[in-house]
Amino acid sequence: MTQNTYKAAKKLILKYKTKADFVGEIPSGIITKAEEALEIKFTGSYLDFLQNFGSGDFNGEEIYGIVDSDFENSSVPDAIWYTLQQRKETNLPSNLLIIYDTGSEELLCLNFNDCDKTGEPKVVSYMPGIDIDEQEFEIIAESFGDFLLELLEDSLD
Repeated sequence: MTQNTYKAAKKLILKYKTKADFVGEIPSGIITKAEEALEIKFTGSYLDFLQNFGSGDFNGEEIYGIVDSDFENSSVPDAIWYTLQQRKETNLPSNLLIIYDTGSEELLCLNFNDCDKTGEPKVVSYMPGIDIDEQEFEIIAESFGDFLLELLEDSLD
């Protein structure tokens, strides 16, 4: 199901090109550099998203990914820069990668410690400012593909 939902999301992005503003394809060397900076190995649908779209906006919804290779001097929607910043500022756990800001103090993250049998990480919520021991890490979606499709469909409604 996860691959099917991601494929459906990808089709929406390509169908509604006028609503899509993405960085574009990210070379494998920059993806490897990002993995090394975060000490995380990208997999599945999120890896495909990075390879094909990088990061960007769809109909007003920013999806964080890779902007370029400068992870120290960047800004959102650079997931690498933002995740590294939040690790320093809020003690964001190293297994989480921020992919979306809800705008209500909640960040949505890929949890690389909770992956399915194909290596797809679940999407969980993280609340900056709340002690790690008190975080609920609520599961928002079973995979990046599921999250992305729902986000895109909701933005079109």
